[in-house]
Amino acid sequence: MKEKWKDAEHLIRVALLFICGLVLFVVVRHFVVPAGFGQYGHYRPQALGEIAARPISFAGRDTCAMCHDDEFKMKQAGKHAGVGCEACHGALAAHADDPSKLVPKKPDTAVLCVRCHEANTAKPKNFPQVNSKEHSGGAACGTCHQPHSPAMGK
Repeated sequence: MKEKWKDAEHLIRVALLFICGLVLFVVVRHFVVPAGFGQYGHYRPQALGEIAARPISFAGRDTCAMCHDDEFKMKQAGKHAGVGCEACHGALAAHADDPSKLVPKKPDTAVLCVRCHEANTAKPKNFPQVNSKEHSGGAACGTCHQPHSPAMGK
């Protein structure tokens, strides 16, 4: 019988090494993983409070429409109906609270439009794409297109 265990000595060492590794993992996990992890899936419960404590920076398209009704109606009738105002104009909650506090700058269409519309094989075939250098000869998109309703010229 003693010889049987002597032959299994290497297996016992491996099993002990595995058990030590498991214990080490559990101890390290206790100190590394935040309390409450897993309560809402793979999210830290504290993250919800941290996010809620951040100041609101986006006003939302309905807030924009209250004052900028003409632009909103034009945009709703055009190709950019699904694009939120702040996707191009930036976060404007401060402007909505006090229009004199933050006056939004007019976006540079030569830079802004190509972010979405520069030709790229990874984009769907039916998505409007252009090679900006060939399409406009370097002129800003706003020279020929109305950004709120891009299919219409100015």
